[in-house]
Amino acid sequence: MRSSILPLAALTMSLLAPVWAGSPGPVLAQAGRGERTLFVTALDSQGEPVEDLAPEHLIIREDGLRREVLRLSRAVEPLDVALLVDNSAAAEGAIPQLREGLSAFVDALAPDTSVALVGLADRPTILVDYTTDRARLAEGIGRIFAMPRSGMTSLDAIVEVSRGFSTREAPRRALVIVMTEGIDFSNRDYGSVLDALTRSGASLHAITIGTPEFPGQEPYRSRAVVLDRGTRSTGGARQVVLTSQGVPQALDRLGRALASQYKVTYVRPDSLIPPEKVEIESNRPGVVLRATPAREQTGN
Repeated sequence: MRSSILPLAALTMSLLAPVWAGSPGPVLAQAGRGERTLFVTALDSQGEPVEDLAPEHLIIREDGLRREVLRLSRAVEPLDVALLVDNSAAAEGAIPQLREGLSAFVDALAPDTSVALVGLADRPTILVDYTTDRARLAEGIGRIFAMPRSGMTSLDAIVEVSRGFSTREAPRRALVIVMTEGIDFSNRDYGSVLDALTRSGASLHAITIGTPEFPGQEPYRSRAVVLDRGTRSTGGARQVVLTSQGVPQALDRLGRALASQYKVTYVRPDSLIPPEKVEIESNRPGVVLRATPAREQTGN
């Protein structure tokens, strides 16, 4: 049973210690109760959404102290999704699979989910602004082509989209980036990107095609750090597919996972000092949980 480790927005983003592994221990008595909310994705060992999660399957700890789970329900709050797509020269051979996968992803989402489509070639470019109109999205996906002699601006795009979330009202937010390991012209260090991502309150999900070609070089090192730390610390996930043939299945699964999220409410005792680390795990064998704090708890 793996856990999701959630740093609070006020904290500096960093690699966190491994999740404490031991007996769950008693639920601490709650005095001065303050309710907190998490949006949780539950997946089985095959990466498929778990449809029958119950409160008794959840264990939540703050700085190692177990908290009481009050309620669990399906997340019906509005969801905004920013889809960042590699349309640089490196993605030319993957365009058919990208289109297929993006279409499957959008089809898997709830009908009221607002989706924006952003291209990464040369500079972040809005291909389709946030909309629930599936016909507009399908048209935008169909117009995705690789831009000749171009590179990506993946980190710039993450920062700009993260900042753009501040003007949106949806309580749930997800930033999904689908990209090759091609040339990147971003001019950002990973610290500033992670800071913008944390402030946005969005979960970061990354699907990358192939293996890194520029290990240890900037901006590729910063990109690798963002995709690693950013996904883990925001309740998202990173998936590496060896070839573009794996993109449609990966995006379909991700869409269904976002569409089947849970809303979990738990109790935190009143305190002047917020916890440094929040952990969530399941006592059901084979269930993996990933969680993102509700927007009002991220400092936005």
